[in-house]
Amino acid sequence: MAFAGRWETETQEGYDAFCKVLGIPDDIIEKGRDYKLITEVTQEGNDFSWTQIYPTNAKVTNKFTIGKECDMETIGGKKFKATVNMEGGKLTTSFPNYHHVCEISGGKLVETSQAGSVVLKRTSKKL
Repeated sequence: MAFAGRWETETQEGYDAFCKVLGIPDDIIEKGRDYKLITEVTQEGNDFSWTQIYPTNAKVTNKFTIGKECDMETIGGKKFKATVNMEGGKLTTSFPNYHHVCEISGGKLVETSQAGSVVLKRTSKKL
């Protein structure tokens, strides 16, 4: 239940390089650089609902059960199938263009996304 709650982005490392490797246009990268993304997580056992809310009020919600394939969607509307696993207290999954790991460290939500050698690390505080 460590992931459950409402989180707000504090820091991002590698944002520009990560967005560029995913092919996101420069104007969108510029707009999103200082976003205070809100992440809302509910958890009941192995069942999760994970919602990301952007300052433009755009949001995307993915629901998943640990170890079971599910339908997911990116903020850009791309739909795909993925399986979220729990490994050593970390949630791991592969999106179409990158691998994503979420963990709680020092009371913070730490999300690490890796596309090839490019890494985005986002740290969020609990609200």
